[in-house]
Amino acid sequence: MKLLIAMLISFLSGGFAQAEEFGLTEIAALKTKATITQGSFQQTKQLKVLHKPLLSSGEFTYDQNKGVIWKTLKPIKSLLLVNGSKLLTGNAQQALPAAFGKVFTALLGNNFEQLQDAFLMTVLGPPAHWQIQLTPKDALLKKMITKMILIGDTELRSLEISETTGNTSQIRFENISHPLVLTPEQVTDFERLSP
Repeated sequence: MKLLIAMLISFLSGGFAQAEEFGLTEIAALKTKATITQGSFQQTKQLKVLHKPLLSSGEFTYDQNKGVIWKTLKPIKSLLLVNGSKLLTGNAQQALPAAFGKVFTALLGNNFEQLQDAFLMTVLGPPAHWQIQLTPKDALLKKMITKMILIGDTELRSLEISETTGNTSQIRFENISHPLVLTPEQVTDFERLSP
């Protein structure tokens, strides 16, 4: 649950088209092709039991061969490392259900094929300023999420999540870049996920 809450994120009205009929091919053609993507994030989480939202911020790194580094810097520092099969928080490492690891890395890697395995995908809006609604197909994900909205252009710019509990989250991605190599610190972080 922490994995999806940490990473995943109101429904905007507009014309609908099934993903396979319109949009995904055009959107994929616009997207930046890079092995490494990094940037900063701002997360706003609205819990049903609180009047004020919870705010957090930090930085992320996605490497298509290694996984995701998700560092929360404010209000409390924390580190989340994820690949297709493992999740590491602090000093604890655990195996992941296949759906979680794949969704987490596919979201930041803009891998629509992997997302289609776990979600029904509906394209909203024109490809240049695309929005994609994801509705869970996977039974485990259905217990946690009612829908997600991805919004972007050549990059993923925000992610909105509606949970089955009624809680919602929005994550905005900023300062996105595509370095050719990882920093020594990033290499060290990813090595912690190695078998």
